[in-house]
Amino acid sequence: MFARKVSMHLKADRTGDFIEKMENEVIPLLRLQQGFLDEITLISQSGKKVYAYSFWGNSADAEKYDKNVSAQVTSLLAGIIDGTLRIHTYMVANSTFHKMAAAIAS
Repeated sequence: MFARKVSMHLKADRTGDFIEKMENEVIPLLRLQQGFLDEITLISQSGKKVYAYSFWGNSADAEKYDKNVSAQVTSLLAGIIDGTLRIHTYMVANSTFHKMAAAIAS
């Protein structure tokens, strides 16, 4: 499994808009991408700092997304974020999410 961490700052009083944009536009777009597994978005209590983690089946799928779709997501968020996105990539060493998903499904 492979993960992309995107950190960003939101413009003042745009937390609600960001959440709505993620739920209605960004996550549906991610779900269409080959190898996409999950998205977890964390927002600081101040509502200014965001960490968005996307999980992919392998690094090739994440790189394909980065090359072909990432700019579209950045464009969707352009009026909400302040500054540039910072992107870091990781190999996932371990995870309990798959166990949680299996328990919910049963």
